[in-house]
Amino acid sequence: MQDGTQAAQGAAQAPVISARDLDLTFQTNDGPVHALKGVSLDIEKGDFVSFIGPSGCGKTTFLRVMADLEQPTGGEITVNGVSPEDARRARAYGYVFQAAGLYPWRTIGGNIGLPLEIMGYSKAEQAERVKRVLELVELDGFERKFPWQLSGGMQQRASIARALAFDADILLMDEPFGALDEIVRDHLNEQLLKLWARTEKTIAFVTHSIPEAVYLSTKIVVMSPRPGRITDVIESPLPKERPLDIRDSPEFLEIAHRVRDGLRAGHADV
Repeated sequence: MQDGTQAAQGAAQAPVISARDLDLTFQTNDGPVHALKGVSLDIEKGDFVSFIGPSGCGKTTFLRVMADLEQPTGGEITVNGVSPEDARRARAYGYVFQAAGLYPWRTIGGNIGLPLEIMGYSKAEQAERVKRVLELVELDGFERKFPWQLSGGMQQRASIARALAFDADILLMDEPFGALDEIVRDHLNEQLLKLWARTEKTIAFVTHSIPEAVYLSTKIVVMSPRPGRITDVIESPLPKERPLDIRDSPEFLEIAHRVRDGLRAGHADV
């Protein structure tokens, strides 16, 4: 009986996403492009993990491998203990892209409900889920508006709501706030932390911003220029509840300094 309990506890503690010696090489007309090399990482349940590095370092490629949008050429990766393909088929994750990607001819409610339509949910279930996620991202009352009637920040919140609509445990986010101005970005960072605390999702988040990575994350993964390698993994000591002014604290600045050093070291190793 004890052995069974221990096995169950071990299974419960298994990483949500686990990569071992992951490689990915793209074949192009100009020769091979080594996007990822020897990447090993575990993401635990409930983690908020940010990936930061220079353009072309493989951050988005790694996220796309998790989502089964790219296929590795070496190594192994599992999502919820199965292959990314099986995890995709099981609808284990929601994906938020750099651009909101909302259809202009559909209302906000219609955009958010589109995956639910495709999955065959009933009209009543669609309406209930759309209502719930609109409240989560503080857009309740906007379901009949069209994307062009919303600001860029509100459109991205609608995109997050769409990714949350079918209640996947994992949220993959590829620079969702990169095109927004600093004031809007700060506000959405605060909202995203509150959303994460309420939903307890596991989040993998790509960013170019050191302050954003440090503010949001329980774990910061620093990546080198191509071929993309992990140069540092920083476990954040910051508390889960983080007001914006925590960015002026010595602890915050110390982590930001370590991230910056990791980025510099990655360039030096190339």
